[in-house]
Amino acid sequence: MRLLAALLALIALVLPGAACAQPAAPQLVPDVSQRTVEIRFSFTGAELLLFGAILYPGGRAPEKPADIIVVLKGPSQAITMREKRKIAGIWVNADSIDFRSAPSFYAVASSKPIDRLVDERTAAIYEFGLDKLQLSPASLSDTNEIGRFAKGLNDLKQRDGLYLEAPGSVEITDGVLYRARLPLSARVVTGTYTAETFLVQDGRVLAAATREIEVRKTGFERLIGQFAEDHDIAYGLVAVVLALAMGLFAGFVAGRVRGAFG
Repeated sequence: MRLLAALLALIALVLPGAACAQPAAPQLVPDVSQRTVEIRFSFTGAELLLFGAILYPGGRAPEKPADIIVVLKGPSQAITMREKRKIAGIWVNADSIDFRSAPSFYAVASSKPIDRLVDERTAAIYEFGLDKLQLSPASLSDTNEIGRFAKGLNDLKQRDGLYLEAPGSVEITDGVLYRARLPLSARVVTGTYTAETFLVQDGRVLAAATREIEVRKTGFERLIGQFAEDHDIAYGLVAVVLALAMGLFAGFVAGRVRGAFG
């Protein structure tokens, strides 16, 4: 018992000293140029500046500078991807797959190409890159089929400007200040976006920090969107009535024009 008590006392004395001897980890102080993005009828997109500083212990940057990876994500959404096939000269829907948690917007920027900064496992854990997104397929399918549909989703989103990769676009000044510019497509959905910044060195993520960005509709667009959400049936009826009224009005105008020149 005396030996056990002596060992416990020795551990209690050594552990605090060992904890103090461990070097402090660097920290990130990130920010964004806009905490709120307002969507109006004339909204054609926006450009976000993600910037910040790296705080090293003692205020001294290491001889080998670290790298930065910035990931901007929009709200997750469920998406059904359908594959079309041409049968007897007609394009028809064939196979499909449901993804339960695909980001509505995804952009990644880095000071160097991702494959030069981290290995495949680390990239998959932090979702660094379009091919590393965890889309959570709802149905059980083989790996090749999931990969084919995921690639189709990525291609579709990239054409709409909603998914993008920008390797080498993060600028780091004096090893402590960084900045990156990412475009926000006019097709973005409203909601809370997260701007995640990662400090990477020797293949490891040393620090991470997050800032949030609110994308919301304002003015008449916000009122219409709120009405459609709160009164979906009435909104549908109003839309049908307006469509019929516009059709009748267009027919009336066309008839008057034909009568005037007939």
